[in-house]
Amino acid sequence: MKNNVVAAATFALGLSLAGGTAGAFEIEGTGLTIGITPTISSDYLFRGVSQTQNRGAVQGTVDIQHSTGFYVGAFVSNVTFLGTNARQEIDALAGWRTTLGGVSLDLGGIAYTYPGYRNPEGSGLYDLQYYELAVKASYEIPSLPVPVKVLGAFNWSPNYQLETGNGYYLEGGVEIGLPYDLTLGGRFGYQWIQNNPRWGSPDFANWNVTLSYKFSDFVLTAGYFDTDLNRRECFAGQKICDARGMVYLSRTF
Repeated sequence: MKNNVVAAATFALGLSLAGGTAGAFEIEGTGLTIGITPTISSDYLFRGVSQTQNRGAVQGTVDIQHSTGFYVGAFVSNVTFLGTNARQEIDALAGWRTTLGGVSLDLGGIAYTYPGYRNPEGSGLYDLQYYELAVKASYEIPSLPVPVKVLGAFNWSPNYQLETGNGYYLEGGVEIGLPYDLTLGGRFGYQWIQNNPRWGSPDFANWNVTLSYKFSDFVLTAGYFDTDLNRRECFAGQKICDARGMVYLSRTF
């Protein structure tokens, strides 16, 4: 299992630092467009909570979309969860993208998997794997001095991670285009979980403010991330819900 993580990390890092054709590329005659985005990051935060015990992450995303708007994709990252043997996350994504009245819509689903993770009988551990249905929307406000995009998302799982019942996540945000290829962004989200005692925290909010700089085929992002969970509320007192600065570098192909 560890060899798989090292191989995925090496692959993603190699893509991130090597040369190549910028932007997604089309397969002629098929209507398919493929995009690859490797990332190296100082942490892996999911809804404001560290998935790597406050350590760095090497990640990769693959997106394959047809001209009809239907797409499939995958995301891979290293992870570390206290008290488990999970070392990698591989997510499968599928859905449909379209534009209506200037609003970009993405209707899809995400399956979160952790290959190699074992939940021994009688251990008291619950299943990490789960899936969500997701709706995302974005709209660029016209006739403004600078580009301004508003974003929204809603995710629902009928049986959230650790078998905690219904999980609902609502998020809104804004992105503002600035001179010198800079983008200022902000997000605010809220997570509801049916079985909070099993999950390990109350329902919680998270937010972030980021500044991104695009150069060549790369995007460098630095930001501030936080949740409203205090140490006592954060998964048996772990230090993975605290405010933090984060930086990550992505390359698009």
